[in-house]
Amino acid sequence: MPRDAFLQRDEQDERNKALTGYAHKIWLEVALNGGWGRDLQPRIPVSTDELIGEGIACARAGAAIVHFHAYDREGQPSDDAGIYAAVIKGIRADVDAIVYPTIAFDGADRYSFVETLARKGLLEWAALDTGSVNLSRFDDIGIGKPGSVYNNDEAGMRRGLDLARDFGFHPSFAIYEPGFVRLGAALHAAFPEVPQPIYRLMFSNGMAFGFPPERYALDAYRLLLAAEAPDAPVMIAGLDVDLSELIPIAIAAGYHLRVGLEDARLGNRRGNLELVEAAAALLGKAPATATEIRGALQRGSRAVT
Repeated sequence: MPRDAFLQRDEQDERNKALTGYAHKIWLEVALNGGWGRDLQPRIPVSTDELIGEGIACARAGAAIVHFHAYDREGQPSDDAGIYAAVIKGIRADVDAIVYPTIAFDGADRYSFVETLARKGLLEWAALDTGSVNLSRFDDIGIGKPGSVYNNDEAGMRRGLDLARDFGFHPSFAIYEPGFVRLGAALHAAFPEVPQPIYRLMFSNGMAFGFPPERYALDAYRLLLAAEAPDAPVMIAGLDVDLSELIPIAIAAGYHLRVGLEDARLGNRRGNLELVEAAAALLGKAPATATEIRGALQRGSRAVT
């Protein structure tokens, strides 16, 4: 990064800190489980009742955004729209929260259950990943175990954007690599009626995609986003990641935060509620409510002031 850009970044960080602690109310999201299964992440909620209970508890602790993957009765990942609907309705019956699902990992139509949920009026946000990536764990590489390819073709992305436009939900772009920012921004420009996407920067300690959770990596993303999507809300997240050193830097930049057992280091001993409580304690002021987040997105603002 050029020296002037470094100075501008640091000056902006200081300006943000000077205004009532941190200037913005940060959005706090909890990703309850992911597709890891309990062999890799033993404390994830799996059953419908567990997901509803943890989603409610985390929302009450400040996570106004709740993301989850559905599992069937045998504890296997599921694309059953009925399970997703039951969890979304169960959480919303008790708390005001933005609750949104994943998309199918593979298959001919990755968005089939997303469309079903949208037609039922259950979606405010939905996942949409603007690129493909190799998902390889460093521990597996060392023992010769191949990783997987997370494949997102452009036709599938356009299908997701069509649904976002038609049903009015916000896409949550998972940014595994810098090219995901560029393609996501270009696609959003081609679909101007799609509600504002959220750019969720994905870091990792344990996997060999993208960037580790280091300041230089966030700096690179900040410069890229300033060029490609300057007004978009941005969130830090990841898979098999410890974001603790990056969180204060991201907050100072006005970026939002996702925590939870989908993102945490594998084998994490803390549960979702503990992770949310720890994150909320770092913010310096109460996280944004669901109502405040909706208002900020409606206004096209990066953050709630």
